[in-house]
Amino acid sequence: MKLFFVAAFLAVAAAVPSSYKPEYKAPSYPAPSYPAPKYPTPSYPSPAYPAPAYPTPAYPAPAYPTPAYNKDNKYDDITITSQSDERNLDGSSQWSYAQSDYTTREESQVQKKMQGVTYDSYGKESYGEVLGNTNKGSSYWVSPEGQKFTLTWAADEAGFQPKGDHLPVAPVHEYELPVAPVHIPFNGKGYKIY
Repeated sequence: MKLFFVAAFLAVAAAVPSSYKPEYKAPSYPAPSYPAPKYPTPSYPSPAYPAPAYPTPAYPAPAYPTPAYNKDNKYDDITITSQSDERNLDGSSQWSYAQSDYTTREESQVQKKMQGVTYDSYGKESYGEVLGNTNKGSSYWVSPEGQKFTLTWAADEAGFQPKGDHLPVAPVHEYELPVAPVHIPFNGKGYKIY
């Protein structure tokens, strides 16, 4: 039965007149040919094409002053002699370096839970536990005059606390503050209350 339907379909398809038109072919034309333009070749300088007259710039050599600093000749080329940098997954880190001019610096920081102000996504302020960084370190250097400086510091919830012999010290309070007179209040009727 299937074979019958396939044969019938092919017979009908062969009997139907073709609706396709023959392929259209565009006419072909020869490519146009144009004569090459002939321009006069300019020659410089000539009366028709004079040479451009650009003056040669005369720039004076820049006169930069010699840098006015007194370099310490003991250490011509300062180089880094040691360096370390350690970053940990818990947020802590420490790093240090030392130079050939005896300058050193080391610093470490740790994340710490502390009380502080937090803000939610609407900007509302609340007081609670926050993560903050505590930092401590030290630095040592020698001045051009040969003076040695050491600075140590800590920064935590108490603020920044530097320590060093070269830091200025607040003056000591040496005089006695005046005492305010005792105020005796009245009861509103002009009588003193004792």
